[in-house]
This record gives sequence, C-alpha cells and structure tokens, in this order.
Amino acid sequence: QVQLVESGGGLVQAGESLRLSCAFSGRTFISYAMGWFRQAPGKEREFVAAVSWSGGTTDYADSVKGRFTISRDNAKNTVALQMNNLKPEDTAVYYCAAGWGKYTALNYVTEDKYGYWGQGIQVVVAS
Repeated sequence: QVQLVESGGGLVQAGESLRLSCAFSGRTFISYAMGWFRQAPGKEREFVAAVSWSGGTTDYADSVKGRFTISRDNAKNTVALQMNNLKPEDTAVYYCAAGWGKYTALNYVTEDKYGYWGQGIQVVVAS
C-alpha cells in the first residue's frame, strides 16, 4: 500500500515562496508518476502539476505556470512543489498523489489517473 505524507505548508504573504514536499513509501517509487492537486474553500479539487516517473517530463495548470515547479528525487522517494510569487488565490489544501505508470506527465492531469493520495496540507496566502 502506498503512503504519501505532505509537509511544508503554512501561512505566507503574497509574493513570497513556499516549498511543499511529499514522502512516498510502500511501493516502488519509480513505478509512479506524481502529482499535486489543490482544493480551495467551496471549490472542487483541481490539478496543479505532474511529473513523470523519471522526472523527465512535467505538466502544469495554466494558473501556476511560470510560478510553480514540480520535481522529484528518485533516490529519496520524494516529490516537491516549489511555489514562487504566491497569490491569495493559491490558498488551498494541497494534495500529493501517485499514479501508476511510466507515461509522460501530460497523461496525469486528471484525478482518475491517481490511485493514492496524501492527507493534504494547508497553504494560506495573505494579501
């Protein structure tokens, strides 16, 4: 059974940066693409970013392109989301997710591609 544990959330001011991390355990990390989703109050969960099993391809939601960077460390079984120039609209609970397969990141932009989810971590961006 895959376990995902997020860390690094918190409260920041608009324009600041935050780095989320997700620790993967329970299965072979490189068998999975990894993604980040978020859910703002009163809204549905939405895709943020994905990275392929090798780290060779990434994909981002238009709303975060140029500000967020997803990366993975296959030696440490971790995936990170570097969030720069944060905006109040980035306020949400952020979820790490693992999706089985070795396809490009473009194939992992919807929730149904992921079989495992973390518990979520709160990010609040104050204006």
